[in-house]
Amino acid sequence: MRVLVFGGTGFVGLNIADALLARGHAVTLFDRAGLPPAAAETFAERLTVVQGDITDQRTVEDVIAAGCDAIVLGAAITAGPERDAADPETILQVNLSAQLPILTAARRAGVRRIINLSSAAAYGNAAVKYAQLDEETACDPVSLYAITKFTSERVAARLAELWQFDIISVRLSGVFGPWERATGVRDTPSAQAQILDALHQGRAAILPRPGVKDWIYAPDVANAVSLLTEAQRPQHRLYNISTGQEWSALEWGQHLAALHPGFVCRLAEPGETATIDLHGPVDRAPLSITRLEQEFGWRARFDCADSATALSQWWTQYREGT
Repeated sequence: MRVLVFGGTGFVGLNIADALLARGHAVTLFDRAGLPPAAAETFAERLTVVQGDITDQRTVEDVIAAGCDAIVLGAAITAGPERDAADPETILQVNLSAQLPILTAARRAGVRRIINLSSAAAYGNAAVKYAQLDEETACDPVSLYAITKFTSERVAARLAELWQFDIISVRLSGVFGPWERATGVRDTPSAQAQILDALHQGRAAILPRPGVKDWIYAPDVANAVSLLTEAQRPQHRLYNISTGQEWSALEWGQHLAALHPGFVCRLAEPGETATIDLHGPVDRAPLSITRLEQEFGWRARFDCADSATALSQWWTQYREGT
């Protein structure tokens, strides 16, 4: 299968590309940024990279017309409040307006399936009202990122119905993992990336609270997305992707600290300023993965300790080239 990944040189895109390549698919990455040096060396000649802007309709149409069987639509600006206020136009252009030309070109080119990468952020305020969030939970998105992600799901579902076109949206939980780095499109890195950066900088990682969430390691996300890309007849148009289990960023950081003597990950003392941003003042409810598990038998492979060990090993190998 030939798979085109928009936003492909971002960290989630690179993990998806890695999983697809391992399953024998041909992969093209479309992104305004090129591959980081270590990724270029790692993937060598195994994939094609096209540099371009997702808001450039002609370039998008050309890359789709060149031929692909499936598309992973992952380009997005993960904006914080400051960017929401300062540049709403660009956020809306990249996260939402660019979607329709891609869907239209894909339909015209006979693309078999599109996977639209959405986010748990789509639940918005609902995320603190329920003990668990499933795909039928009523959403109440607030930030422009959350609003555009939720809207992209609804647009995809409506056009899939009207066009009889195969589009699946997936809501990703708190993702972290290999290739995460500053690219200018994600205002706040994952807590794990911040903790890892503290290790790299030789300073303590100080958290404002434990940070409990159903965190998920990027290779697990990539495995689930690959599975849905290949699935013959998915029963739904929307799936949560999560570990289905909660653990804290603090616990993760302490597993990392055990692998690197001298590194400290701890909670802030009263009156002390935290150095790790947990993306808001409260923790949201976990995502239900019953739909994905019952239909495909899928489960995340990496837990808290496993992911800390795996990412530590990856960081030791690749940190100089990311």
